[in-house]
Amino acid sequence: MLYDFLKRFAVRPLLRVFFRIDLRGIENIPEHGAAILASNHLSVSDSVFLPGSLERPVIFLAKEDYFNGKGPKGRFVAWFFRNINQLPMDRSGGKGSAASLDSANRALQEGKLLGIYPEGTRSPDGRLYRAKLGVAKLALESGAPVIPIAMIGTDKVQPIGRAIPRPGRIGIRIGEPLDFSQYAGQVDDPQSLRHVADEIRKAINELSGQIYVDVYAPKKIKK
Repeated sequence: MLYDFLKRFAVRPLLRVFFRIDLRGIENIPEHGAAILASNHLSVSDSVFLPGSLERPVIFLAKEDYFNGKGPKGRFVAWFFRNINQLPMDRSGGKGSAASLDSANRALQEGKLLGIYPEGTRSPDGRLYRAKLGVAKLALESGAPVIPIAMIGTDKVQPIGRAIPRPGRIGIRIGEPLDFSQYAGQVDDPQSLRHVADEIRKAINELSGQIYVDVYAPKKIKK
């Protein structure tokens, strides 16, 4: 499989040579079965650093824009993201977003690891923003545990507007799984969804130490 080849012979060697990754909490990743990896989002490279640091394959919901680039660079980025198990996430709401979540749900039903950014986009300033309800819907519909994750320093090695990460040190903090089975059957209750999303965000916040901003992050980020 191309994913395994790229991860083993391209991504991991590059990460080892150019980056010092301080990975903590790896024991919280289950060896088998479905789980939702809910992470803060500081850099485009988060979708490479996290899966590249884990033994199990991770399917990531990534911004749809990454798959629609034009020109040689845009086409290469789209090819790369598709071949490292990234799924395009439609953030427009309505049927498009629902279809993206359906694809994610199927991956969980198949017992896979699914990565998602509850904020819905990269942080424009390094702060943590309000979690959207998609992560809560996935948790309640699938029944999969949610594992909070904090990426640290990835915005320093690849700030917004920088095409290629520069060598440096980053941190990955993996928290203990969160169980929301008490909310089973409440996927249509907005209050339950909001509570679950907030609990996931709080767990990420404890790991990352970021300043929290109680609003949604802006979709468009200035380069």
